[in-house]
Amino acid sequence: MALYATFMPPSSPKFNLYAKIRAPFYPHSVRFLNPLKIRASTTLDYSNVSANDKSSPLKTSNWQWKFKDNLINIYYEEHVKESPEPSQNILMMPTISDVSTVEEWRLVAGDIVQRNGNANWRATIVDWPGLGYSDRPKMDYNADVLEKFLVDFINSPNSPIKQPENDLIIFGGGHAASIVARAAKKGLVKPKAIAAVAPTWAGPLPIVFGRDSSMETRYGFLRGTLKAPAVGWMMYNMLVSNENAIQSQYKSHVYANPENVTPGIVESRYALTKRKGARYLPAAFLTGQLDPVTSREEFLELFAALEGRTPVLVVSTKGSPKRSKAEMEALKGAKGVSKFVEVPGALLPQEEYPALVAEELYQFLQEYFGSVA
Repeated sequence: MALYATFMPPSSPKFNLYAKIRAPFYPHSVRFLNPLKIRASTTLDYSNVSANDKSSPLKTSNWQWKFKDNLINIYYEEHVKESPEPSQNILMMPTISDVSTVEEWRLVAGDIVQRNGNANWRATIVDWPGLGYSDRPKMDYNADVLEKFLVDFINSPNSPIKQPENDLIIFGGGHAASIVARAAKKGLVKPKAIAAVAPTWAGPLPIVFGRDSSMETRYGFLRGTLKAPAVGWMMYNMLVSNENAIQSQYKSHVYANPENVTPGIVESRYALTKRKGARYLPAAFLTGQLDPVTSREEFLELFAALEGRTPVLVVSTKGSPKRSKAEMEALKGAKGVSKFVEVPGALLPQEEYPALVAEELYQFLQEYFGSVA
């Protein structure tokens, strides 16, 4: 999904804002002209069912996250194969966008856990607070908040995935992969391995227009407008919660193959934009509040810090937008990256080409942990 918005900045910070609708937000698909024309987009799609088309037994539940004065219901799913053998747990974190959802990982999860091998895999997919089927309270979302959630979800005594230390494997898409790497670099989580699928780090506006004080003022104005009671919903409905916009952006750059964008995908994502509080986190994402780092150098350092500590797989895509592709390619041969592969797809390969992504992930698991039962 993506949006087109045109900004007419006068001399004062209070600039007029009007929008040409095309769709919602996603990182590196933004433009400004004079007047400033913004195009941003989110992600998500389904498509190309796994080659094996396996559906694993599914358990769904909610976990309550206490953050400051909020008690937030967090939605998660467990994909398991009935087996007397102990299981190895994989946590799958959805790509962060305005229509982020556990649905993007379901086919990959089902494929991996149903395979017969030396290890018995169990997959847990969780929706971020403010996204998917989790609660979406009005609060100041930023990268630190999402990192705090990730750490609490993994380490809390009542966590549904509570594991012995160093016994959890984490897969993350887009910004989620970078947030996982940042938490691991700090030692806040100690995953057994990490897979970064189409990893990104910069929000739609900052990657194009920078972060000087003038632009930060404008980002703050836009963020505040989207969060406002009446005008915020109006703007969000025009720019994001729009079926035509979702379809257009999926076909243009979220999916590599426009034919994979089905009416069912569009309807599913559109429904997410109508959930209570749906606009709060996207307002932060668009304006760079969810960026875990502020430069490519810092992005590379996240992975370099894991050298010799944590095996890391990077899954790049052949059809990513130019800016996203450049950041993924920067990780090829980079310090801390144990293995780098490329698959078809764009911003959501785990949904568009789940069989191919599942195969690469499974091979990575086999290479490092195949002998572990």
